[in-house]
Amino acid sequence: MQSRLLASRRTTKIILATALALSSVVGAPAARAQEPATSLLSVRSMAINPATGKFYAVEPAHGTVAAVGRGIDGTTHIKTGDEPLALAINSKTNRIYVVNHGSGTLSIIDGERDAVLQTINVGALPYVVAVNETTSRIYVSNVFSDEVTVIDGATNAAQKIKAGSADTITIDDQRDKIYLAGYQSTKLVTLNQTPNGEPNIAGDVEVGYHAWGTAIDESAGLLYVTRVQDAALLIIDESTGATVATIPVGYIPCAVALNPAKNRAYVVNHASDSVSVIDTKKRTVLATVKVGSSPQGIAVDPSTGLIYVANSHSASISVIDGSTNHIARTLTTNTTSNKDTKPYNVVVSPGSTLDNYTMFVALEGDPSYEMTGLIEVTQSGETNREGK
Repeated sequence: MQSRLLASRRTTKIILATALALSSVVGAPAARAQEPATSLLSVRSMAINPATGKFYAVEPAHGTVAAVGRGIDGTTHIKTGDEPLALAINSKTNRIYVVNHGSGTLSIIDGERDAVLQTINVGALPYVVAVNETTSRIYVSNVFSDEVTVIDGATNAAQKIKAGSADTITIDDQRDKIYLAGYQSTKLVTLNQTPNGEPNIAGDVEVGYHAWGTAIDESAGLLYVTRVQDAALLIIDESTGATVATIPVGYIPCAVALNPAKNRAYVVNHASDSVSVIDTKKRTVLATVKVGSSPQGIAVDPSTGLIYVANSHSASISVIDGSTNHIARTLTTNTTSNKDTKPYNVVVSPGSTLDNYTMFVALEGDPSYEMTGLIEVTQSGETNREGK
């Protein structure tokens, strides 16, 4: 079986292996041999600029990026390139970087005017984009390519470095370390820059096959990586590159999010329909919370302790109370005009509460996102209450 990530240009879908029948994955438990095919989409399809409060989401079917929020009268649809797939925001410079999967380009958007400033060629089928806000460097990887494009945000000059196929890019701004994880590779490659500003491979870390979700705690110098191969969460010490803990979680752990202040990590288990709650200090599983069907995206609001999980096959968002590790509310993403939504990611404005929130949900297909004003809410004791 071919286990390469395939990019479908019709739906911007990322297919996780050909079927992810787990009997074919090295080291996978035999009990899950009949696990059906699954698909995971880019979690970088939307983001909120914390400095301005504006929300941005790719609209692949229209070749645009939607901008919603402060300073905008309604929604602005910014024309980029063909099939914009992912974006990253530099809140310090108010620039939004968008990879156009169909055009092989990167669009640079001025967040003040919500207009494209420049378009840069980055090679065929770009997939991931990430930005280091401290150095103002942007990193782009492409499907089926071992090259990474590094762009100087001050001049928009681009360089390429052969660093291996990268399906995720995670950046430690403080240490200027850029981690590249490839689903097919057993190595986590680390980039930095030389004193003269050239991109440089600083080393690599052995993580095993099928690394997928990543998160970083810069204050502690710890990198968290989910590994599909054996359903585990790895904790890696940035200073040594050593794996200091391997924690069993649920099947197909596809995403991880952190609440460093509470010493918590939350792992989305796509095939187990659950979230594993990890005590990052003791490095043990505290609880396993059942959510909806085929969860994918996750967002954590450290200010409220609420965790939001997008359930792609049950058209819902599970809201977990971090103080109890219980479901506090379930929101349905179906609406009167869209009765078959498939939410795969969620972002929430900081400080949102159960009764007063601003939430955006990424949907597979077209439209590619929904806003909370369009979402009906289902809660124990209440039904069909409109989202705020």
